[in-house]
Formats: sequence, C-alpha cells, structure tokens
Amino acid sequence: MLFRTVCTLFALALGAASGIAHADDEAQRARGREILFQSGCHDCHTPGFAANGGEAPEAAWLVGDQLGWNGPWGTTYPTNLRLRLNDMSRAQWLAFAKAMKARPPMPYWALNRMSDADLGAIWLAVRALGKAGTPAPAALPPGVSPQGPVVRFPPPPQVVKAAR
Repeated sequence: MLFRTVCTLFALALGAASGIAHADDEAQRARGREILFQSGCHDCHTPGFAANGGEAPEAAWLVGDQLGWNGPWGTTYPTNLRLRLNDMSRAQWLAFAKAMKARPPMPYWALNRMSDADLGAIWLAVRALGKAGTPAPAALPPGVSPQGPVVRFPPPPQVVKAAR
C-alpha cells in the first residue's frame, strides 16, 4: 500500500513537472474563452462588442461598460468581470455563479445552470486576462435618470388572467 501511494505521488509530481497540469489548464482556459463567446458574455460586458459585429481587442474584453440598461427595475450596468473574478477564488466564483440573481438584462438563470466544469473554465479564462479597467457604474433605482447612454426597455405588458 505504501509503495502504491509513493508511486502515485511520484507519477503526479512527474506529470506536473513535465507540463501536463499546465497543458490541462491551458486547454481549460481555451474552453473558457469559447464559452464566454458562445454564451454572449462579451455582448454586454465588452464595450462595443455587439456594435462591432463580435469584434473587440482582447485588452477590452470583459471590462464592463458605461452603457446602461434601463427599465422598470431602474438602470443596470455590465460588471467588470476582470476585476470581479480576479478577486475571487474558484470556490467563491462557483458559489456566486450558482446562486446569483441579477436585474435585467443579465440572464443569470443561464449562469446558475452552468456546470462546475464550465464555470471553472470561465474563471481560468477571465483570470488569465488579468485585472483591467475600472468598476462599472453603480446601479440606479427606478425613477432615477441615468446620465449616460442607455438602452431603454418599456414596461412589460399587463398579463390579464382569464376568469375561471
């Protein structure tokens, strides 16, 4: 038993020394980058991304935006993910992503349903970009007029329940 444990530890150390662990992290970072594109994170969290047909310099990726989203909930601004995720451990990020509830237009339900593996890959990808940018503006409550540019959502239509 002791011999098997020593051999296992030696094999793990040899794998780490030879770059196997590094190669796996690199593959996960690449996967995370792809998930960020496919899930639409850049659409809001990278300035000008959607307006430029899905193109933005990597230096601008996920730094949040000054463009607000205004509706009956008030005004929200896309968070600077590079600051937020670089201040979180992997475990903190997983717990946050699984439990977060956000105001529109953030599709938090999609993030809540992601697997730990996908969320871990996103965390690695964003952390690899490093900290950049400034925090997003604070959200504004309903009735407070935003000062900068916003996308305005009309109030939702009234749902009339049929009488039974």
